[in-house]
Parts: sequence; structure tokens; C-alpha cells
Amino acid sequence: MKIKLLILGLGLGASILAGCNDDFSSIGTSIQPGDDTIAVYMDTFQIQATTVQLDSIYARSTSAQLGELYDPLYGNLVSDYMCQFYCPSDFQFKHTPYEGKIDSVEFNIYYNGSNKNGVWVGDSLAPMRAEIFKITSPLQKNFYTNIDPKQYCNMQESMGAQAYTAYNTSISDSLRNSDGYSPHVSIKMPTEFGQKFYDETINNPGTFKNQETFNEFFPGLYVTTTFGSGNILSVASSVLKIYYNYAVKSTAGKDSLITTWEAFSVTKEVIQLSRFKNTDMSQLLQPNDSYAFFKTPAGVCTRIVLPTQEITPIMEKRIVNNLPLELKAMPQEDWQYALAPPPYLLILPEDSVKSFFEGSQIDNNVTSFLSNAYDATTRTYSFPNLANLLKYQMENNPDKDLSLLLIPVQRTTTTGNSYGQSTVVTTAITNYLAPSGVKIRKDEEVMKIGITSCKYVR
Repeated sequence: MKIKLLILGLGLGASILAGCNDDFSSIGTSIQPGDDTIAVYMDTFQIQATTVQLDSIYARSTSAQLGELYDPLYGNLVSDYMCQFYCPSDFQFKHTPYEGKIDSVEFNIYYNGSNKNGVWVGDSLAPMRAEIFKITSPLQKNFYTNIDPKQYCNMQESMGAQAYTAYNTSISDSLRNSDGYSPHVSIKMPTEFGQKFYDETINNPGTFKNQETFNEFFPGLYVTTTFGSGNILSVASSVLKIYYNYAVKSTAGKDSLITTWEAFSVTKEVIQLSRFKNTDMSQLLQPNDSYAFFKTPAGVCTRIVLPTQEITPIMEKRIVNNLPLELKAMPQEDWQYALAPPPYLLILPEDSVKSFFEGSQIDNNVTSFLSNAYDATTRTYSFPNLANLLKYQMENNPDKDLSLLLIPVQRTTTTGNSYGQSTVVTTAITNYLAPSGVKIRKDEEVMKIGITSCKYVR
């Protein structure tokens, strides 16, 4: 540890060290003796960083990831999901199908976003095949990503499959650029499946009385890939559509057939379970003195240990003003389709991770802090001031070093207004589910933290 001491006259110190007002804001400078001073200390400590393998992450969401991707450094990732479908209470078909017959059924996987071509990671032209299986056992509200789909469905009972590439070359530019186009994979399902739906609404309408009775009739689908590697779709929504024709009479009194559909979507009212399986991560977990790693989703993250036992005796009679942390990333790998860094990191005590995500919390700047957005120019994640985190540990557990996890997250925001100024407000922080990877330096030079503190002296 290195210490620098700076003595400031109170008048000068008060103007510079706003952080010292924890104890002194209620004391007017005018009543202080002329020889009062504020002693400002700048101490340097060493922190430790290690790569930690994650067994699973909490992923309660209506979005998903679908596909398989291999990276020479970060290993292999398989992503798929199981989902229920929302059914309005007392559901009925809007129209009577012509001759009581269903025309066709399809399951659509939409991966639309700000990019008209869709959102994915990897090779846009990698040949893939999506396949769906009917769930036979009720889904449980366990939103951790180490689930076993075989416990919920019969893998011998396929409900349909479709080959695809993320970039669909068969779509014309005019359609792709139209307002109504949404990139998707469409899987044909057995017509008998849709017919069973319609017949059930007629013969047993109580099946559609509420979501619970509907789930008993149709527990949902398991959506996976059974061929191909090199691409993972970022699934925005999943929709089951049952198509049929119904008759209308024209002004001439003749029947005309109109085609329509009934749609059942995955919404926040029902269960969707994401599964992520990471393998071949041995390079990330080998002990080394140079780098720590992040891989999402549910791959590895970084643990840092703050030496509270060393810090507390030095700081216990001071006010901790500032504790910045900056993590320096290495350049992205130079091979094709290299993983990009995650957008944000969350830092919090290791024993608080479960309650944070299960409780849908956001950073409170006391025990949890969100980094600034990743700066691609300087390749840094910055936490401007973790002083409150250190103070919390010193007050509650000073004899134990603080074990913290850095976790890649997604930040959801809205725009608010404060005193006439537009501000960006965080509304949600969730585990980052898209494929990403980054390695950060952890050599001795960059693993130093500087703590600014002060105390009133006479």
C-alpha cells in the first residue's frame, strides 16, 4: 500500500473536496478555528481477479437465443428454449372455420430488431435447422438456465422442422425494406394439431377458461436446433398461428372465403425457460497472472477481492470519498465472427447475486453498481465511485475481505425529466443473454485501486 498525504486549509479544502461533506456539511466554515485543516489521503491497494465458471444464470424473459456457435477461445455454446403460450380467458375462434376445418398451422420464430436483416451472432449464411417438440410435462417456474429439456418433452415426437440461414437470401430487397417485414423462421406444424385446438373450443370450451386449464391442454413447445453450427439468433418473440378460411356472403349473395388466423404468443404472463450449454472453456479457466474473462450467456465471469481487512484499520477514522475502478479489456480477437464485449458490467457482493436478479433489482449505488457503457475506443469498463460499497463492508463485516462478482448485464432505460432536464433512467438490469466475450487485464499494474479519503484535524 502506498499513501500520499495532502494538508489543505479548510476554506480551500471545502471548495475542492465536496466528498468530505459526509461529516462536515452541517458545520459552517465560518465558525471553524483559523488553523483547522482537512487532511486528504490517497492510498493504493492491490485487488485480486480470477475467472469464475457459472453453472447457470437467472433468465426470466420473453426473448431467447437459438442456435449453436463455436469460438476458438471462448468455446462452444448451444442455446434453445421451452415456452408456454398465452391464451385469453374464455378464448374462442373469431370466426367459424369453413366446414369446421383448419387449413394449416405454423410456428414463427421472430428475430427482428433495429436491423432489418434481423439480429444474430455468427455467420449469417451458416445452414441451420430449427426443430420443435411438444412439451409433455408442465413447465416449472425455475428460470435458471441449466434445465434439461428431456425432463419435459418426448424427443421422439417432433412437431416440425425447418432449415434456415439467418440472412434469408430468398427475400427480395423491396420486401426486406418494407415496414411490415420481420425476419423470422417459419416451421410448418401438423394440421391435425390446429384441428384439435378448434375441436376443443367446440367440444370442451372449459379448456380455454383460463391460462391454467389451457396449459393442461397444451403445455407448450421446446424450440431447438438439430443441425448446423455457426449462428445464434436473438429471438424477440415466438408465435403459434392457426390458419383457417371462413365464409362471407357478397352483395350478390354468393359465398366468398376469407383467410385469417388465431395467434398464441409467448408473453410475460406465461413461462419461458432458456437453456444455455457451454463447453470447451478450458482456456478461460486455466490459472494465469495476465487475464480474466467474461463469456455470455452463462459462461464465465470475473471475481475480484477487495482487501477490506487491510483497508479497514487505515480508513476507520476517515471519510472514504472516492474509489474508482477501471477495467481494461484486450482487443477483440482477429478471427472471423469473434465475439464482441458485453455492453455493461454489474458489480455486487457474490452472496447478493441470487437475490438481485430474482428480485428484479436495479443498482442502488450502495451494494450494487452498474458500469458505464463499454468504451470501445479506450476498451474500458469504468465504475466512477465504489466508495459506498467499501463503506458498507467496513461497517458490517470489516474483518472479512469483500468478494465481488462482475457480471455482464443488459440495461433497460427510459427517458425522464428532472428539474426541466432530460435524464436517462434505468428501469431494469438483467443478465446479458446474447453471445459475447472479452478478456480483461489483471496484471499488477491495472489491479491497483486508489482510495481517496479525508479527515478533520486540528
